[in-house]
Amino acid sequence: MLAADFRGLSVKELSELRGALRGADAGLTVAKNTLARRAANATGQGALLGFLSGPTGLVWVDGDPAVAAKVLNDFAKRLEHLQLKGGLLDGRELSIAELEHLATLPSREQLLAQLAGGVAAPLRGLAGTLHNMISGLAQALNALHAQRAGEGS
Repeated sequence: MLAADFRGLSVKELSELRGALRGADAGLTVAKNTLARRAANATGQGALLGFLSGPTGLVWVDGDPAVAAKVLNDFAKRLEHLQLKGGLLDGRELSIAELEHLATLPSREQLLAQLAGGVAAPLRGLAGTLHNMISGLAQALNALHAQRAGEGS
Protein backbone atom coordinates (compact mmCIF):
# COMPACT_ATOMS: atom_id res chain seq x y z
CA MET A 1 0.00 0.00 0.00
CA LEU A 2 1.21 3.47 -0.89
CA ALA A 3 0.08 6.81 0.55
CA ALA A 4 -0.08 10.28 -0.95
CA ASP A 5 -1.51 13.69 -0.14
CA PHE A 6 -3.82 14.59 -2.99
CA ARG A 7 -4.80 18.03 -1.70
CA GLY A 8 -5.21 20.47 -4.57
CA LEU A 9 -5.77 17.91 -7.34
CA SER A 10 -8.69 18.61 -9.63
CA VAL A 11 -11.40 16.02 -10.15
CA LYS A 12 -10.02 15.46 -13.66
CA GLU A 13 -6.47 14.89 -12.37
CA LEU A 14 -7.70 12.54 -9.64
CA SER A 15 -9.73 10.60 -12.20
CA GLU A 16 -6.70 10.42 -14.52
CA LEU A 17 -4.55 9.12 -11.64
CA ARG A 18 -7.14 6.48 -10.76
CA GLY A 19 -7.25 5.34 -14.39
CA ALA A 20 -3.48 5.06 -14.60
CA LEU A 21 -3.38 3.11 -11.33
CA ARG A 22 -6.07 0.72 -12.60
CA GLY A 23 -3.76 0.02 -15.53
CA ALA A 24 -1.06 -0.87 -12.98
CA ASP A 25 -3.42 -3.28 -11.18
CA ALA A 26 -3.87 -0.86 -8.28
CA GLY A 27 -6.60 1.41 -6.98
CA LEU A 28 -6.81 4.71 -5.12
CA THR A 29 -9.07 5.16 -2.10
CA VAL A 30 -9.55 8.49 -0.39
CA ALA A 31 -9.43 7.59 3.28
CA LYS A 32 -11.05 9.20 6.26
CA ASN A 33 -8.14 9.26 8.68
CA THR A 34 -10.15 8.28 11.78
CA LEU A 35 -11.60 5.21 10.05
CA ALA A 36 -8.24 4.33 8.51
CA ARG A 37 -6.56 4.58 11.93
CA ARG A 38 -9.13 2.21 13.43
CA ALA A 39 -8.67 -0.24 10.58
CA ALA A 40 -4.87 -0.04 10.83
CA ASN A 41 -4.96 -0.71 14.58
CA ALA A 42 -7.49 -3.54 14.19
CA THR A 43 -5.41 -5.29 11.52
CA GLY A 44 -2.02 -4.81 13.15
CA GLN A 45 -0.82 -2.36 10.48
CA GLY A 46 0.41 0.30 12.92
CA ALA A 47 3.09 1.44 10.47
CA LEU A 48 0.27 2.98 8.44
CA LEU A 49 -0.59 5.45 11.21
CA GLY A 50 2.28 7.78 10.34
CA PHE A 51 0.76 8.45 6.92
CA LEU A 52 -2.73 9.29 8.18
CA SER A 53 -2.56 13.03 8.64
CA GLY A 54 -4.17 15.51 6.31
CA PRO A 55 -5.93 14.39 3.14
CA THR A 56 -4.69 10.91 2.40
CA GLY A 57 -5.11 8.80 -0.69
CA LEU A 58 -4.27 5.15 -0.15
CA VAL A 59 -3.13 3.15 -3.15
CA TRP A 60 -3.95 -0.54 -2.82
CA VAL A 61 -1.69 -2.66 -5.03
CA ASP A 62 -2.83 -6.04 -6.34
CA GLY A 63 -0.06 -6.44 -8.92
CA ASP A 64 3.56 -5.38 -9.07
CA PRO A 65 4.28 -2.69 -6.43
CA ALA A 66 7.08 -1.22 -8.56
CA VAL A 67 4.66 -0.49 -11.41
CA ALA A 68 2.13 1.20 -9.10
CA ALA A 69 4.92 3.19 -7.40
CA LYS A 70 6.15 4.33 -10.82
CA VAL A 71 2.67 5.55 -11.80
CA LEU A 72 2.26 7.41 -8.50
CA ASN A 73 5.77 8.87 -8.65
CA ASP A 74 5.34 9.99 -12.28
CA PHE A 75 2.09 11.75 -11.37
CA ALA A 76 3.73 13.36 -8.33
CA LYS A 77 6.49 14.75 -10.57
CA ARG A 78 3.99 16.01 -13.13
CA LEU A 79 1.37 17.41 -10.74
CA GLU A 80 2.80 19.74 -8.12
CA HIS A 81 -0.18 19.18 -5.80
CA LEU A 82 0.33 15.42 -5.40
CA GLN A 83 2.77 14.73 -2.55
CA LEU A 84 4.07 11.25 -1.76
CA LYS A 85 3.87 10.22 1.91
CA GLY A 86 5.39 6.74 1.83
CA GLY A 87 3.95 3.27 1.99
CA LEU A 88 3.96 -0.27 3.29
CA LEU A 89 5.51 -3.19 1.47
CA ASP A 90 5.14 -6.64 2.99
CA GLY A 91 4.35 -5.02 6.35
CA ARG A 92 7.49 -2.86 6.27
CA GLU A 93 7.26 0.92 6.20
CA LEU A 94 8.61 2.68 3.11
CA SER A 95 9.91 6.23 3.35
CA ILE A 96 9.35 8.70 0.53
CA ALA A 97 12.91 8.07 -0.68
CA GLU A 98 12.35 4.30 -0.66
CA LEU A 99 9.07 4.75 -2.51
CA GLU A 100 10.83 6.87 -5.14
CA HIS A 101 13.56 4.23 -5.41
CA LEU A 102 10.93 1.49 -5.80
CA ALA A 103 9.47 3.53 -8.67
CA THR A 104 12.80 3.38 -10.53
CA LEU A 105 13.07 -0.42 -10.38
CA PRO A 106 12.20 -2.41 -13.49
CA SER A 107 8.88 -4.24 -13.44
CA ARG A 108 8.69 -7.90 -12.50
CA GLU A 109 8.26 -8.85 -16.17
CA GLN A 110 11.36 -6.85 -17.16
CA LEU A 111 13.42 -8.51 -14.41
CA LEU A 112 12.24 -11.97 -15.51
CA ALA A 113 13.13 -11.14 -19.12
CA GLN A 114 16.59 -9.98 -18.04
CA LEU A 115 17.05 -13.17 -16.02
CA ALA A 116 15.95 -15.32 -18.96
CA GLY A 117 18.33 -13.42 -21.25
CA GLY A 118 21.16 -13.87 -18.76
CA VAL A 119 20.53 -17.60 -18.58
CA ALA A 120 20.04 -18.01 -22.34
CA ALA A 121 23.18 -16.10 -23.42
CA PRO A 122 25.73 -18.69 -22.21
CA LEU A 123 23.58 -21.48 -23.61
CA ARG A 124 23.51 -19.77 -27.02
CA GLY A 125 27.27 -19.39 -26.84
CA LEU A 126 27.69 -23.07 -25.96
CA ALA A 127 25.38 -24.10 -28.78
CA GLY A 128 27.34 -21.94 -31.23
CA THR A 129 30.65 -23.38 -30.06
CA LEU A 130 29.38 -26.97 -30.37
CA HIS A 131 27.98 -26.20 -33.82
CA ASN A 132 31.34 -24.81 -34.94
CA MET A 133 33.20 -27.83 -33.54
CA ILE A 134 30.86 -30.27 -35.29
CA SER A 135 31.07 -28.30 -38.55
CA GLY A 136 34.88 -28.29 -38.32
CA LEU A 137 34.92 -32.03 -37.65
CA ALA A 138 32.61 -32.66 -40.61
CA GLN A 139 34.82 -30.54 -42.89
CA ALA A 140 37.95 -32.36 -41.68
CA LEU A 141 36.31 -35.74 -42.29
CA ASN A 142 35.20 -34.64 -45.78
CA ALA A 143 38.74 -33.45 -46.57
CA LEU A 144 40.19 -36.72 -45.28
CA HIS A 145 37.66 -38.70 -47.33
CA ALA A 146 38.49 -36.68 -50.44
CA GLN A 147 42.22 -37.15 -49.84
CA ARG A 148 41.89 -40.91 -49.44
CA ALA A 149 39.62 -41.11 -52.44
CA GLY A 150 42.33 -39.24 -54.45
CA GLU A 151 45.05 -41.62 -53.20
CA GLY A 152 43.06 -44.68 -54.17
CA SER A 153 42.71 -43.73 -57.79
